[in-house]
Amino acid sequence: MKAMQSLCVYCGSSSGRLEDYAQAARVLASAMVERGIRLVYGGASVGIMGSVADEVLRLGGQAVGVIPESLMRKELAHAGLSELHVTPSMHARKTLMAELADGFVALPGGIGTFEEIFEVWTWAQLGFHGKPCGLLNVAGYYDGLVSFLDHAASERFVRPDQRRMLVVEESPAALIDRFASYTPPALPKWVGRDET
Repeated sequence: MKAMQSLCVYCGSSSGRLEDYAQAARVLASAMVERGIRLVYGGASVGIMGSVADEVLRLGGQAVGVIPESLMRKELAHAGLSELHVTPSMHARKTLMAELADGFVALPGGIGTFEEIFEVWTWAQLGFHGKPCGLLNVAGYYDGLVSFLDHAASERFVRPDQRRMLVVEESPAALIDRFASYTPPALPKWVGRDET
């Protein structure tokens, strides 16, 4: 796999209940800047999204935002980014973010964050890309989801190799290190109805 130059970070436009979430965003930002990895994210200045972008910029890194026109006001687009792309739709936003990134990580967030990481993970298991996907499990935020995904694998709705495609770590540095050595699994020659 080529060196990781850009990482797409999905995260909430809310700050959540715990300060741990924003702190983890800042630690992730620091780990990215130390490694020369550019941030690609949803373009907002608020919540966890704002925390990760602000810290990348404070440390002299590159932060690229991608936001649909309809959310420019609602999510309060960040005015100080290295680049800000305004898209006509959510679909266009997600497509552009995927094109700009070499990997995808979900920090704590809500429904939109879940949908985004699940979509790129689905694209990976279908062979549309070979980029790593992961969860940064801050303060146990994703414990319940990880347990459910393991259950889905044990019930044979998710293949073991598909489950392993979603990297889960509690430390930003450990997650980035695993992304750097990530090799996508070989895809089967065909995918049966019960394997998608």
